[in-house]
Order: sequence, then C-alpha cells, then structure tokens
Amino acid sequence: MPEETDEKTCLACHRGVTETPLVPLEYGDGKMWICPQHLPLLIHDPAQLVGKLPGAEKLRPADHHD
Repeated sequence: MPEETDEKTCLACHRGVTETPLVPLEYGDGKMWICPQHLPLLIHDPAQLVGKLPGAEKLRPADHHD
C-alpha cells in the first residue's frame, strides 16, 4: 500500500493540486488522491488502475441499472 506523503498527486495521472482538483481516497492502510477525471475509472473500470492502486484487481465495477 502506498504510504501517505505530503505530495498530493492523482494515483492515475500523477497531476498535483496545482494542476487539478484532487479527491482524497483512503484504502487499506493508506491515503491516496484521485482527480475527478479518473474517479470514473475507480467506479466503472477499476481494472485500469491495476499497478497504480494496490488491490485494484479485486475491485468490481459498479452495477449499472440504466
């Protein structure tokens, strides 16, 4: 699990708070950040975050009830 650092960057695109808004994400023992552009990946296609978010391979996409 990534350790919490003072540097806040999106776990997907690595942009910081001077480039994009960031949303805090607590998962396991760590705290990470994700930008609004990549939040849909976490919700709808977490497999794209494998290698960037520990345990992403265990997450399931949201069920769609359109």
